[in-house]
Amino acid sequence: MGEVKNLPADQSNVTPEDDMTMEQLLASSSMELQALEPGTTIKGTVVSKSPGELLVNVRSKYEGIVRAKDLDRVDPEYLAEINVGDEIPVYVVKLLDDEGYVILSLSKAVVEKDWIKAKELHESGEVLEREVISTNKGGVIVAFGSVRGFVPGSQLASNHSGTGDKNNRWGNLIGEKLQLKIIEVDQRRNRLILSERAAVDIVRRQQKEELLESLKVGEVIKDARVTSLADFGAFIDLGSAEGLVHLSELSWSQVSHPREVLKVGDIVDVYVLNIDHARQRIGLSLKRLQPEPWSQALDKYQPGEIVHATITKVTNFGAFARVDNMLEGLIHISELADYQVGHPHEVVHEGEEVDVRIISIEPNRRRMGLSLKQAQESTMAEAEAEEEAEPVAEAETDAAEPADTAPEAEESELQEA
Repeated sequence: MGEVKNLPADQSNVTPEDDMTMEQLLASSSMELQALEPGTTIKGTVVSKSPGELLVNVRSKYEGIVRAKDLDRVDPEYLAEINVGDEIPVYVVKLLDDEGYVILSLSKAVVEKDWIKAKELHESGEVLEREVISTNKGGVIVAFGSVRGFVPGSQLASNHSGTGDKNNRWGNLIGEKLQLKIIEVDQRRNRLILSERAAVDIVRRQQKEELLESLKVGEVIKDARVTSLADFGAFIDLGSAEGLVHLSELSWSQVSHPREVLKVGDIVDVYVLNIDHARQRIGLSLKRLQPEPWSQALDKYQPGEIVHATITKVTNFGAFARVDNMLEGLIHISELADYQVGHPHEVVHEGEEVDVRIISIEPNRRRMGLSLKQAQESTMAEAEAEEEAEPVAEAETDAAEPADTAPEAEESELQEA
């Protein structure tokens, strides 16, 4: 049998280092030490904490020290949260000092962490909130952890007009929290630029998307404000977005320009007509909240009635006319004149105002039959009746004259007798 070596009775406490020679241990330590590169940020475990220093284990055989001078540069709140056993980021300043410690910096590690966070937010485009801590002639300074961010005056929202003092134009913003978006990160130049305008645009888009998702066609939005008027319609503020009331949806009556119905600043109730999610547009209506004219047609108009109308369109078979600027009816070519008409243009033209007789009303079909010929005949008949009535009155006056003079003659004859 081969020789049996005497092994330790208990092998549980034997570590790889116990089996290593002194040369191997020195080589291992040298490799670990070389892995600690000055100017880099690594993670270490806090092994001791006191008011004047932190001891941090950065490798299995080395401890690093963060001295009081560096701790004074760290946010007290952050420092208070650090406990023994916590893993924290530290910045390697120097490898081994005279006492054998790796010199570390917590403040530089925190700054590095803030730059990393700034880069992440810049890439994601996320909106953040930061407090204004100071100002200069060009804009405002905000705190971003241990880094100072700059918001140029041109990137502040339009509602920040400034105080007018050239030396402290933005002083009224100190202490205010702003919604911001990072637009430039340059750690080498210590340059962190933010924009309130860009953040406001993002927030508005998000709010608009939320509104578009919550709105329903047929919904009525109360107390909305008219923000502007255009030739094609009126824009209405819905809170986080604007909607458009097209010219055709302002009123059941014909409208040439929105100013005939609305003015900027008016508070109105609007009906949600349509929602275009792809183009993020909201169509609104005012007239859908008003009584539909055809539903009241028979209450307001009766066949045989003569009404005022405006010719809106001329076709081969007749002319369309709008009655009282509300309901549109058809004057058939046969009802234009009491003679044969070759084309309606011979009798009427668009925009002309005429009197017409209502000859039929069909509210369910939204149809109204009109007659220009019958209205003219009626007018002529009335005029003739008036002319005929005048000679009769004159004749009655002439016939009454002898009766009026007879008593006078009789009285004269009696006096002569």
